[in-house]
Amino acid sequence: MINRYTDLIHQTFDFPQESFEMVDGYLRFNDINLIELVRKYGTPLKLTYVPKIGQQVEKARKFFKKAIKHSDYRGKYYYCYCTKSCHFSHVLDEVLAHGAHLETSSSFDIDLVWKLYSRGKIDEKTIIINNGFKTEEYTRKISDLINKGFKNIIPVLDNKSEIFYYDQFVDTDEYNVGIRVATEEEPNFEFYTSRLGIRNADVLPFYRSVLSQNKRARLKMLHFFVDTGIKDSIYYWGELKKGITLYCELKKICPTLTALNIGGGMPIPNTLGFEYDYQYMISEIVQLIKDSCKEYGIEEPDIYTEFGKYTVGESGAVILSVVNAKKQNDSEIWYMVDNSLMNTIPDSWGIGERFILLPINKWNNGFRRVNIGGLSCDNSDYYNAEVHENQVYLPVNEDDSDEPLYIGFFHTGAYQDALSGYGGIKHCLIPSPKHIIVDVDDNGKLTDRVLFPEQTAESMLSILGY
Repeated sequence: MINRYTDLIHQTFDFPQESFEMVDGYLRFNDINLIELVRKYGTPLKLTYVPKIGQQVEKARKFFKKAIKHSDYRGKYYYCYCTKSCHFSHVLDEVLAHGAHLETSSSFDIDLVWKLYSRGKIDEKTIIINNGFKTEEYTRKISDLINKGFKNIIPVLDNKSEIFYYDQFVDTDEYNVGIRVATEEEPNFEFYTSRLGIRNADVLPFYRSVLSQNKRARLKMLHFFVDTGIKDSIYYWGELKKGITLYCELKKICPTLTALNIGGGMPIPNTLGFEYDYQYMISEIVQLIKDSCKEYGIEEPDIYTEFGKYTVGESGAVILSVVNAKKQNDSEIWYMVDNSLMNTIPDSWGIGERFILLPINKWNNGFRRVNIGGLSCDNSDYYNAEVHENQVYLPVNEDDSDEPLYIGFFHTGAYQDALSGYGGIKHCLIPSPKHIIVDVDDNGKLTDRVLFPEQTAESMLSILGY
């Protein structure tokens, strides 16, 4: 009796799942015929399934709408997309087509804002939240947007001196600002307090002594963000409660304050065994804000989120070929793939991020524990299942088929392209894979096109001055 890979998956996980199913012996991702795509374009390849991005926006809106209705919450909800998670135009086009607003992180993001404006994707009414530590150039660009008539720009003050830049550069009679509150990091983090924002104890004195005396700046938003994300933990609820309490105390003395930004960090599946009750978490957050406002006798704020990975992460995948199997000792087998994992999914190397890993074909083969190795000469160019478990289970790649084993890393749509420097210099000069965009036409039929071909050695050598 052969213990097949398909049996392992079906016995271990609830399968098929929302985005994954088997059809005629091959894996499908969001109903995309992956083996057909691989045979058409070859590997290595990256793909983006564009409709998933809009689906995520609408899903979050539905969760908040239900929670707001259930709690009889009086504030509104605004979905913002943080551009840093993926800047590609096809991503921003889809996000904005679903009525989302934007959050920027650097001065260069403002150049992107102007590009979107020139293409008619946004207008002066679009809400744009400006986060991050502000250089003078960044504040000048933000001020220019305000001066040019963008009514809903909200620069979020990262430190107390930042306000003086806007006083200098903004020409209008009034402008909005927010305050980012520095949160405490989790106890196991290497430092205690986030480097971003103004410390909790300084917010009220800063408002009283500076902002309340400023005749033009209107404090509109209090911004709260936990780096490790929105999760059902004592740490998260404790930090959120502190943030809400500060909002309530500030609202008591600041009538212009109407918005509470709870940041980003909603998780996405990184394993087939992923469990997260989105509706429960959002409902609890909304109820906690409502109860706190009732206790303080104030109006409920409008709620803003800045979902990045949640928005775009599940749209992405990287598909590679297993080009060789190396047996290094009695128990260690390496599947070597046709690209560098460090280059293509850098979070797996840099912060130990896990992605859903599944084979595209050969599910009826037996399975074995293997290590996955990238093409570079670096000893760290490998992928492991968990921090404590270096090996993963994949089909045995020894059969009579001429077809190699293809494997996919899924939900890679956020951050990987930016962190790897897509189109730039790569470790060992191993090129970026070709990038395929999969969309749906007006008749509901899947379409695919090449966004970028595989990077050439010549393009890298040109950057290097050769």
